[in-house]
Amino acid sequence: MNDWPQAWSDDNRGNRYGRGSAGAQPEGARVMRQVRRGQTAPPGQGYGGVPQQQSYVNGQGHGGYDDDGYDSGYNTGQVYGGGPGDPGGRGTREPRPAPNWRRRFKWTAITLVTVLVVTTVATYFWADSKLNREVDLSKVIERPEAGEGTNYLIVGSDSRAGMTDEQKKELHTGSAEGKRTDSMMILHVGSNGDTLVSLPRDSNVKIPSYKGSDSGKLYESTGRETKLNAAYAEDGPELLVRTVEANTGLHIDHYVEIGFAGFANIVDSVGGVEIDIPQDIKDSKSGADFKKGTQTLNGQEALAFVRTRYALAGSDLDRTKNQQKFLSALANQVATPSTVLNPFKLYPTMGAGLDTLIVDKDMSLWDLASMFWAMKGVSGGEGKSMNMPISGNSANGNLQWDTAKVKQLVEQLKNDETVTVTSK
Repeated sequence: MNDWPQAWSDDNRGNRYGRGSAGAQPEGARVMRQVRRGQTAPPGQGYGGVPQQQSYVNGQGHGGYDDDGYDSGYNTGQVYGGGPGDPGGRGTREPRPAPNWRRRFKWTAITLVTVLVVTTVATYFWADSKLNREVDLSKVIERPEAGEGTNYLIVGSDSRAGMTDEQKKELHTGSAEGKRTDSMMILHVGSNGDTLVSLPRDSNVKIPSYKGSDSGKLYESTGRETKLNAAYAEDGPELLVRTVEANTGLHIDHYVEIGFAGFANIVDSVGGVEIDIPQDIKDSKSGADFKKGTQTLNGQEALAFVRTRYALAGSDLDRTKNQQKFLSALANQVATPSTVLNPFKLYPTMGAGLDTLIVDKDMSLWDLASMFWAMKGVSGGEGKSMNMPISGNSANGNLQWDTAKVKQLVEQLKNDETVTVTSK
């Protein structure tokens, strides 16, 4: 009978070290985790109050020893052996690698750029689909040659399309059928400064020969002279472009038109437009009632301001100046970071404007953006705004253009030169 615990014998001790061992080296120290002692276990169930742990032999519990009586060192609930690399016998975890900040930054940047590109492309196609490309400039005949730079004919019409009776009353638009032009401007965008030229609606012009926009029928000129806005009323945008080109000799590259409701909606979508009103204005026909000074106009007020002429000493000439001033201020407001970088303002603004704009078939969003930036530049003093030079009244009471000055102005615009011509 030996002194070893049950299932141990001298034969199965192997080459272990320790007391009574034939080995020359001492057995490595074993470290036992702290065990919370409870009540003394009943006889035969452990030592010192610690329950005897089960071992496994071919899947069966057998006191922590294998078939050969070899102590595996594994006991459920107690760990005696240490892990690799721990001289004290205690297991250690491998250190967590430091974050790769360069890699994280790289992928964050790639993600942000991807989102930006996808959003930009989606916005472009969304906005492009909203443009109403209704005007076909290919129907315009006998056109002058194109010069340097780009010329836009910008038209504000009195169209009431889509407006309810309540809106017509609120905006003081009346209920006239059809549509006419309330304002007409030529915006020249070039490398030597941008120029905005207003064409008074009462300008005296000669209606040239033209091809009907719907019928395709050729109408020969009879030399009839009338107000410029009559051309639009007779055959729409195509005849208006034809008349402007025939009476100025300037090639029009793009056409842009906006109605009453669209104009008011754009102003409201940007939260109003700040403008300095040079004098008290009260006009029952347009609904204008303003005091002199700087103030922010909402859509209804803005429409009244740009339509007023009866309360102004210069009538239509003074109105065109107010229109230029306000449109430039509006373009400046639309192009501010608070609008462009705020999707809650940008998308409503774009939606309100694009839904109501009528443009030519060749107009792209880039052309439209170029037009707005040019108008913003004019308002910021980087360009010039003026009326078409007037020499007086014609025999029929309409405003007569100054022929010599108009010719000089057109030549400067065609050659993309700095405009030196004045309105007076």
